[in-house]
Amino acid sequence: MPPRTSNQADQAETPAAPRPALRVAVLADSDTRWKWGALTARRLTSGSGERGARPVEVSGLLLRGRATPTPRQLAEVGEVGIDAARVREVTAVEFLHTVRDEAYDVVVLALVGGGVQAMLHGLAALSLPRRPVVVTGYVGVVYEKLADGLLLRHGADVVLANSAHDAERFRAVYEGVGADASAVTEAALPFLGGAPYRPEEGRDTVVFAAQPSVPATRADRTYLLRRLVEHARLHPRREVLLKLRSKPGEHTTHIEELPYQKLAQRLPGGLPPNFRLVYGHMGEVLDRTDLLVTVSSTAALESLHRRIPTAILTDLGVREPLGNHHFVGSGLLTSWDRLDGGTRPRPDPEWVARQGVAADGSYGTAYDTARAKVTALLDGGELPPLAPYYTPATAPGYLPGILARHHLAPDGTPLPGAAAPQEPGRVRGAVRETVRNAARGAYRHGVQRVAPVIRRMGEL
Repeated sequence: MPPRTSNQADQAETPAAPRPALRVAVLADSDTRWKWGALTARRLTSGSGERGARPVEVSGLLLRGRATPTPRQLAEVGEVGIDAARVREVTAVEFLHTVRDEAYDVVVLALVGGGVQAMLHGLAALSLPRRPVVVTGYVGVVYEKLADGLLLRHGADVVLANSAHDAERFRAVYEGVGADASAVTEAALPFLGGAPYRPEEGRDTVVFAAQPSVPATRADRTYLLRRLVEHARLHPRREVLLKLRSKPGEHTTHIEELPYQKLAQRLPGGLPPNFRLVYGHMGEVLDRTDLLVTVSSTAALESLHRRIPTAILTDLGVREPLGNHHFVGSGLLTSWDRLDGGTRPRPDPEWVARQGVAADGSYGTAYDTARAKVTALLDGGELPPLAPYYTPATAPGYLPGILARHHLAPDGTPLPGAAAPQEPGRVRGAVRETVRNAARGAYRHGVQRVAPVIRRMGEL
């Protein structure tokens, strides 16, 4: 073998330059959307950290509002791969300035529909020479405002659907109004996981997964609580858990004006010893669940993914406002009377297969198509301008109000005074932050405590 030349030796010994990190920003407006957005970002970039591939940096941003998660809620979401201490709160305009300054490769908008629409127009108005790939979707079961929510999300590069069923519905809505449907991409809920269900000798646990806004009335919520407590009394050897989303004063994706904690305090006869209120990560609760009961919570899909016996209640009817109409054909619809008597629903395999539950083991490939689409967009050169379906020309009586709620003008630019200039000096900055925190606290108190009281008084 001939000796290597000095140039050949230098080339052999010089390591390849590290590839720049793939920079991803997740903007969320509630605890559940933060969980969805952060885990979606991880699913979409799961191959990027492999040897020779680009490292991944994910930044967490919380949109300031009534449902901005507390530190406790962030910690309770579970492992999402982002240090909660590094997650910061921003206004819509601050977020847009951050995107302008940080040159993200991908932005995941984990927001309510109006928030997504506002950010799409705000990002378009930045006119960046190299804009990020924009991804959005839904945090769970889509059972209301399908057309409204989808059209508010139109314009993103990728609109994730959690199942084949949703992907078909999403495309039908877009095509039905003459909008481009190519962004719709079938995937799955990013937080499915956990070990398959296996009964354990001596364990018998029923979990009711509560929802903040379903049902809405005091009478209906009290009824469900009473039936759950009665179930515990009928089966004293069974552990009965009421899984709660938030503590009083905290908000989630939906407003909870009548927390079960307060209703439980007023229940005649008190609570039996085998009945408990629990918080925590849903996956950890499901680890010890033998029957999951709910009205229409997305927890039902998590439970089905793990093959845990699951029941959808019909006690209050099968109605669109309750969301349990989504489970028609599932085989899961039943009542407390039947559950008290020992009935356990058996899910319909075809229905489960179409809902993205992936109980058949296919979950590992559920994000392959979405990941490939994002990679192709990143590698395909300059992206076209963002083009939402709603514009000042197509929705002049609707769009301006949506943008104004986020302090944006009809053209997507910040309204005058929306972005206060940075004040020099640590002392002035600290004072400004203190005032901001006080104002934020007052706002949340008004939305979470005062407004519900006023609404209830108006119903008297």
